[in-house]
Amino acid sequence: MLYYKDIVFQKPLPEEIRRLGLLPADLHFHTRHSDSPTRVRDALKLAARRGIGLAITDHNQASGVAEAERQGIRVPLIPGIEVSANDGPHILLYFYSASDLLDFYRRHVEKNRRDGPYTAILLDTPEILDRREGYACIAVEAHPCGYAFLNRGVQRCVAGRCIGEDIFSRLDGLEVICGGMARSHNLKAAGLAVAHGLGRTGGTDGHLLYELGGVVTCAEADTVEEFLDAIQAKKTAVIGRERPFFEKAVMGTAVLPHHLPYTVPILQARWEQDLPRIRKFVAGRLNR
Repeated sequence: MLYYKDIVFQKPLPEEIRRLGLLPADLHFHTRHSDSPTRVRDALKLAARRGIGLAITDHNQASGVAEAERQGIRVPLIPGIEVSANDGPHILLYFYSASDLLDFYRRHVEKNRRDGPYTAILLDTPEILDRREGYACIAVEAHPCGYAFLNRGVQRCVAGRCIGEDIFSRLDGLEVICGGMARSHNLKAAGLAVAHGLGRTGGTDGHLLYELGGVVTCAEADTVEEFLDAIQAKKTAVIGRERPFFEKAVMGTAVLPHHLPYTVPILQARWEQDLPRIRKFVAGRLNR
């Protein structure tokens, strides 16, 4: 089993991390502006108490970041969004300014959302990456190896030949510790980041308040700009560990009511995402 010196699978200790001159930040967290019951204000207050930065990355939504900006709580806040691509992957976009994020959302995400706000938008991964051109932002693939059997990671899509491997060259980084993934998947993601020369990030993918800060990305930075520059320069460390099965089940139970009203559009999007794989599987069988 491979381990990497800048990727540490243990509970983060923010005070010790800050003593080393590093800023720890949870770069993947959801609020009630998408499929989480967590209030923005509560997330900011807990981040302030724990001495960590925070990226609010709601699904296909930027209003949580806008609310956080209005709160005025002194926390290093990295403007972010998790965009669900039509072909499967989840792209974490981190912006150097909240105004750029809100402009990107209005121009490219909002008008392409389906009836189910948390499911895939009507843009494929290459199209999403095209649309970010001209914005000061970086693109990181969330949970690259996918969740369970779902096509929610770029590596799973590449392996299924739904996306070409050249897509890695258009990313700035990979999420190498995702709190919702298995250790084996996170280790594979770390290997992919090394193989493709990409930056490394980590985040809890948290939806419940107590999960905040369970995985952090660490950089020698005093500002959002310096933090994002460090990711691009591959000068980050990632510290954290995956949630145990019981905690994943609790989180799933809390999230489920947010998705149930949109069952039909969710199933429709999943069918559209899986159809290319089904066709290739059938074609492979017929050509034997």
